[in-house]
Amino acid sequence: MSGSGEPPEPTAPASTSGHPAPRPETRLVEGTVIVDDLDGFLADLEAIREETGAVVQAFDADRVVDAAHLRLATRLAARSIARGEAVARDPAVEVLVYAAGRRQIDRALDLGVSPGERRTALVVADFGDVRGADRPPADLETAVAAVEDLLAAGPEPTLGEFDVEAVRDYYGVTGRELDATVGTLADVVHERVALLDVEK
Repeated sequence: MSGSGEPPEPTAPASTSGHPAPRPETRLVEGTVIVDDLDGFLADLEAIREETGAVVQAFDADRVVDAAHLRLATRLAARSIARGEAVARDPAVEVLVYAAGRRQIDRALDLGVSPGERRTALVVADFGDVRGADRPPADLETAVAAVEDLLAAGPEPTLGEFDVEAVRDYYGVTGRELDATVGTLADVVHERVALLDVEK
């Protein structure tokens, strides 16, 4: 199941100082990872961040409804950082918070990868131009290549083939809510992501 396309771009400015909303260059890497040691896997991602300057975050693809879900979360995380309103000090965690549609970092972490063989989607983004992100300009090509090296096989599409029940459970989407909307489950998740900004 997949969504109905990328949701509308948020229209509010990036900060109260009138700077335009940041749009970090973003790449999505999809595939399967085999995580025998979660701490080791996370250390590998951190090493890629340090080497390339990129913001890198891994997601459980079963709970990501489509590419628009992650691109929207990345844009809103960048905007939140530029405004000085981020709930996380690490831009990668702020992207995770937005993708999860909740401000509780501990709960948002459940959207990340877990041990075992997992379908995953990874955000690789350049936050070098985002005010307050404290990131250098990123070498995205090197970062993407390094992330692809973590995959069990070559890159393969995983987004849009999410687990409906896992998504409904994680985002608390009831049958009544789905019946009441004219959109799809993916549209409801996009709305959860966008509304996190309103709730601050």
